[in-house]
Amino acid sequence: MESRVFKPMLAVYVGLFLLFLYGPFIVLGILSFQQGPEGGPQFPITQWSIFWYRDIFGLTPPSRVAPLPIGVSLFRSLVLAGMTMITSTVLGVMAAQAFRKNFPGKTVSFYLIVLGMIVPGILVGLGSGLVATTTGIERHWWSTAFATHVVYTLPFAFLVMLAIFNRFDASVEEAAWSLGVSPITTFRKVTFPLIFPGVLSAMLFAFTLSYDEFSRTLLSSGREQTLPLAIYSTFSVEIHPNVFAFGVLTTLFSFSLLAVYAILMTLSVRRAKRVAIQEAVG
Repeated sequence: MESRVFKPMLAVYVGLFLLFLYGPFIVLGILSFQQGPEGGPQFPITQWSIFWYRDIFGLTPPSRVAPLPIGVSLFRSLVLAGMTMITSTVLGVMAAQAFRKNFPGKTVSFYLIVLGMIVPGILVGLGSGLVATTTGIERHWWSTAFATHVVYTLPFAFLVMLAIFNRFDASVEEAAWSLGVSPITTFRKVTFPLIFPGVLSAMLFAFTLSYDEFSRTLLSSGREQTLPLAIYSTFSVEIHPNVFAFGVLTTLFSFSLLAVYAILMTLSVRRAKRVAIQEAVG
């Protein structure tokens, strides 16, 4: 009896949660198909059009609505996210590898690393800006903002890799060492293929968090705007449907990243199973 009541309630709860989670995206998608070039945020839509999607790519005649400054800012955000992803993932793997052993100050080091994700972003950005101003360092997206993003994303990559290494069977490494294989070769040939799914997860965390970061970038990037800052400066004055259309495209880009991640994860799992079968047969 309890199961008959609990399961429908759980299904309703999950449905409401998904609606709350993706409801804004649905509204965003509907509002993005308004008529142009003078159409504003209005509902219900009187005439459907893909004008604002064409406007994003510069395929419409000039109008009173200023085009979104997404060219250079998008490039900056992608490069910054890529730099942050590589740096945070490498440092996260190295830090998690070090935490497999006991060393003096291990607890303090753990909390110092995790502190980057606990402190409010606006305070981190403000602190980075003040340090740069005090020391005479000019703020740029590729220097001060990059350092701020690494401080923010490193804890996520570190915690992901720490969880992977906590379930890691060290006997496979010991077996390689007993055969005279060097530690570097062991990590490259044995350890890394086994932890590769975790590395992918750390990379995804670091990239998406950096690509979408606003508060830390606002006070540490100087005059050069990344994509979130450029969009904010646009719709802080007046909101137009081209912002909605770009929001839909950005969300689809995020979903495509998840799809690539799922494909790579599936291939990695299949490869691990194939290697395990070959070792069992051998």
